[in-house]
Amino acid sequence: MLPIDRSHLYDGGELASLECVGQRVIIPGPAGPLEGITDCPDKETRGAVAVILHPHPLYGGTLHNKVVHYLSRTCNQLGIPSLRFNFRGVGESGGVYDDGRGETEDCLAVLDWVQERRPGFDIWLAGFSFGAYVAYRSVHRHPRIRRLLTVAPPVNLFDFTVLPAPSCPWTLIQGELDELVPATSVENWVDTLPVQPRQILLPADHFFHGQLNALRAALLASLSEEASEMGVSSPCREASFS
Repeated sequence: MLPIDRSHLYDGGELASLECVGQRVIIPGPAGPLEGITDCPDKETRGAVAVILHPHPLYGGTLHNKVVHYLSRTCNQLGIPSLRFNFRGVGESGGVYDDGRGETEDCLAVLDWVQERRPGFDIWLAGFSFGAYVAYRSVHRHPRIRRLLTVAPPVNLFDFTVLPAPSCPWTLIQGELDELVPATSVENWVDTLPVQPRQILLPADHFFHGQLNALRAALLASLSEEASEMGVSSPCREASFS
């Protein structure tokens, strides 16, 4: 792994601007239980579940990160239930930080857990910063992933080049003013790939300060048609993961 100081991935302990009203779940993980929160749409539910991955565990990243929260709520607006969870060693999740390797195993365990409970649903996998790295590591290892969303993937801090490109549809969101993951480094990496993501560039820094509504609006505009093509599965109350 790249020998670079990653302390600047700290999210400042900022929580989502709205208190979570979802259902708390405990998921069996490879290093201990994993703490999660599910959020459901207000009305109908589409035929997918979104799993959202948080930023760096050692520097304040949790399932309550504001970008993660907005990704979750945006999926809900599209009619897609979502699950945010804490990686090993974060919050009430067991285990200790493992530089992306163990966190990938955590992610795969959560994906299996979702598939067992919603067997007819596709999975959308999304991650912010370190979470985008884990999502990119995981996408080719689970058969139900139908869409990948990566927000500010830290290609200058972790070696993405050794990982295969995703075969599913992929959206990449990047801040043009990102002070931690320069947009040029992401662009240069994408240019080397055999497949190209749908790219959304926003005038934002790494944590999308003042741009979270723009992030949500851009994703809604980009993904609404795809979501609308899914059949309506059930009312929200039927979409429980438990």
